[in-house]
Formats: sequence, structure tokens, C-alpha cells
Amino acid sequence: MDKDTKFIIKKVIFDFICLCLVAFPILLFFLFGKPYKRGFFCDDESLRHPFHPSTVTETTLYIVGLFLPVAAMTAVEGCRHHIKKQNFLVDGEQVSRPYNFFGYKIQPWIWEAYKAIGVFGFGAACSQLTTDIGKYTVGRLRPHFFAVCQPNINCSSLADPHTYIEDFECLGTNPKLLKEVRLSFPSGHSSFSAYTMVYLAIYLQARMTSRNSKLFRHILQYGCLAMAFSCAMSRISDYKHHWSDVLSGSFLGITVAILNALCVSDLFERPLRSSKSLLAASPLVANGVDMDLQENATNRSPLHAV
Repeated sequence: MDKDTKFIIKKVIFDFICLCLVAFPILLFFLFGKPYKRGFFCDDESLRHPFHPSTVTETTLYIVGLFLPVAAMTAVEGCRHHIKKQNFLVDGEQVSRPYNFFGYKIQPWIWEAYKAIGVFGFGAACSQLTTDIGKYTVGRLRPHFFAVCQPNINCSSLADPHTYIEDFECLGTNPKLLKEVRLSFPSGHSSFSAYTMVYLAIYLQARMTSRNSKLFRHILQYGCLAMAFSCAMSRISDYKHHWSDVLSGSFLGITVAILNALCVSDLFERPLRSSKSLLAASPLVANGVDMDLQENATNRSPLHAV
């Protein structure tokens, strides 16, 4: 087994273990989690909205939120590698050699795409786990609580409508909805859409560096943010969440996206620039003040590209 193969296997296994350490608790919450049982006030109008189906279903949320960034990262890394091959040098960094994996050649852009997707997936798992911790710990009731739960309490017979009711049973028969009705805070749709789309917008800002792609890049970034915003707003109009749930979920997703981009990924690591590039950016050289200084500095600089 050659050196490259050993490195790739160790890297993939270690990444998989790290991802599982974050993703496994999410599965435990989904299968065995029991939300905190909170009571209600009979005169709480915010819990008396009708039940509506979701405009953005969970299937649509996860397909778009995962497939779109993965496809974009794969395409961008492939295009960056193609540009590097054409120009040979980009930011003073030579084109990386292919990796050997059991005798097969793995192109550098595939490895870069794997790293980008892996970091993105790790952040998505962290965002989802943090959201679930909030949901099951707080146990806030959704706006359609009365429609789904149908509590066995006759609110009109209470002497004081401001009485806080804790001892009650739900007459609703759908166990999934009865569990979900206590998971309002924070909004999972809002946190997931905010994380995936904001991180993708940050990724495009860092990786789409071609001079011809600036306006196109910003159009794509705006589209990402618009999709996240529309998804979050639909949770309010569908009476799935209170506005504060949506605001908190969006803030959580944006925070995880920024932290993941700055602290985990290598999106903003700048390779060393060659002395020719540094001199070309110098105002002295740009104005043609001292061409001899350019030549001497290039010959003496340890960063000079061979």
C-alpha cells in the first residue's frame, strides 16, 4: 500500500468518526427523544391557530439544502482546477499532482471537493444537533397546539382563564404530531436553511475568484439567501412556529455557518504569492518608477517562483 493510499484511508476514516460523533446524537433524539412537557394558558391566542401542511416539506428542505451546496462545491472545485491547468499558476501556487489510491489516479479537484463537502457536512450536523438540543430542552408549544393536541380541558368552565394548565391529556391520535407539537423552539427549518445557504454564499465568496464571475457570484449568493429567507417566513405563515422561533433558528444557523467557515474550513487561507505578483501590485512598479528595483528584488527574493 503506497503512501497516498494510506493517507487517504486514514483521513476518510477519521473524518467519518468525527462526523458520526456529532450525527449519532441527532439519531438518538429522533428515535428516543422526549421533549419537555410544558403547560399552557387557556387564553393564549398564539396557540389557537389552525393546522396547515408545510409549504416547504422536510424532504424538500433536506434535498435542496444538501444537494445544492454539494453540487455547487463539486462544480466550483472542478472549474478552479481547470483554470489552474490553463494558467499553471494561480496566486503563486502550482497545480497539485494527482493522488494515487490503490493504483488509481484521483485528481486534485476531487480531493478538494471532498474536503469542502466534508467540512460543510460537519457544520450541518453541528447546526442540527444544536437545534435539537434546544427543541427537546425547551419544549415550546407550536401555534397549532390546540388544533393538534385537543386537550381534555374545558377552558370555558375555568373560573380564572389565566390559570396555567399542566395536568392534561391530549385527545389527538397522531403520535408523531403530538411529539412535534412540543418542538417549536428553535425552528429547525430556519436553522438548517440558514446554515446551508449562508455557508454556500460564504463558500462562493471565497472560491469563485474569477474576475469574470463577480456579478454572477453575487446573483448566486442572493439566490441562496432568498431561499433561506423564504423558507423561514413560510414557517410563520404555515403556523408551524412563532416568529421568535424562526428568528432564533435563523440566528443559530447563520452563527454556525460563519464559525464553520472561519474556524474549521480553509476557505480564507491565502497561499504565498510569488515576488513577481507582489511587485506587480506595487505602486512603484505599476507606475514604472524604478524597473531596476523590480529586477533586483525579484532576484533576491526567497519567494521567487522557479
